[in-house]
Amino acid sequence: PMGSERTEIRKRQMAAPPESPGAAQAQLSTGNRGSNACCFCWCCCCSCSCLTVRNQEEERARRTSHELQAEGIPNCEESPAPTLEEVNAWAQSFDKLMLTPAGRNAFREFLRTEFSEENMLFWMACEELKQESNKSVIEEKARLIYEDYISILSPKEVSLDSRVREVINRNMLEPSQHTFDDAQLQIYTLMHRDSYPRFMNSAIYKDLLQSLSEKSIEA
Repeated sequence: PMGSERTEIRKRQMAAPPESPGAAQAQLSTGNRGSNACCFCWCCCCSCSCLTVRNQEEERARRTSHELQAEGIPNCEESPAPTLEEVNAWAQSFDKLMLTPAGRNAFREFLRTEFSEENMLFWMACEELKQESNKSVIEEKARLIYEDYISILSPKEVSLDSRVREVINRNMLEPSQHTFDDAQLQIYTLMHRDSYPRFMNSAIYKDLLQSLSEKSIEA
């Protein structure tokens, strides 16, 4: 019985088709790939090209933002608390709002709630650029402004028409303090027409106005 059982096993082994080395290697490769996969492109975990590109973009965004802040673009302008007269004046015109640091800070706080703070940041960066006189500093700041607010790859890209973009691209050949003048005016106009009316009706403005009014009455 034992001899016949061994004979039967040998027959089954001989009847089964031999597994090719290529198939075994393919199975091994697939198994390894599945266990090490780190993204949808099924590439090597340590050298994944998708992750590499994404990390490079995130690093560039962090770098340019950090460099701009280091060059003098503040998170919030230093200013004394606004008076009731100043806050009332903001309602008279957008120009009066933008003339004072306190007005810009309040408006910028509102823009942040609408996820459009980049408009104010761009406008402020252009104002900073206009104060520079050193050629190398101007060129560096112009490059950073372009990367952070003009490039279509930037998460903080501002909305500009094709004509203004063409002007900027020509100006970037020889950057100056006025490289972004047309773009700055277009963004200023956009904030004036689009965001300013909503700011005047926002809780941010109304609460500030009410708080100062109550303090004035108490005094």
